[in-house]
Amino acid sequence: MLAALTGAGLSAAAGLNAYIPFLLVALIARFTEVINLPHQYAWIESWWAIGIAAVLLLSEVVLDKIALVDHINDAVGTFVRPATGGLIFAATTAAEDFEQGSSFMADNPWVGVLLGIITAGIVHTGKAVTRPVVNAGTGGLGTPIVSAAEDGASVTLSLVAIFLPVLVIFLLLLLVWAGFALWRRRRARRQETDRLMSEAGYD
Repeated sequence: MLAALTGAGLSAAAGLNAYIPFLLVALIARFTEVINLPHQYAWIESWWAIGIAAVLLLSEVVLDKIALVDHINDAVGTFVRPATGGLIFAATTAAEDFEQGSSFMADNPWVGVLLGIITAGIVHTGKAVTRPVVNAGTGGLGTPIVSAAEDGASVTLSLVAIFLPVLVIFLLLLLVWAGFALWRRRRARRQETDRLMSEAGYD
């Protein structure tokens, strides 16, 4: 159960920023005994994987904070974030099974991959849908602020998923609530715009 919560938390974090949970898992696996990746996922903690992830994270952090450019970044993320979520879910749950002497996830890696893809995909979709609302509502000024908040949420969710996985459910519910609140705000703004246009005779 805890392994699944860890995987879910990390894949959700990947939906916000693909490289933060990947890099944290890689560094923690390399320098501590908290995560012991099975041999098929050992490449994640290699120096070349860590180096590439660090460069990609730097580019993601910069590009995601520029209005309009962030839409292109999200389009690329449509493929990268779910794929990373699937990989991290599978790797961390397999690591947990490995430590407990089980081989289920190692024998059925597609289960973790599928769950991770779905989780990261849902979070990514929420991010991609709500970002235009922020950009339009703030003239682009709110883009770096929201992006920084998303990065912070990804870091927090990743660390909680690794060290306190029981709290993942709470954080995921908080993400759902935040997404729903933004959706309601967007809907209310659209209704108000339609009302004003109707009163002005543009309907």
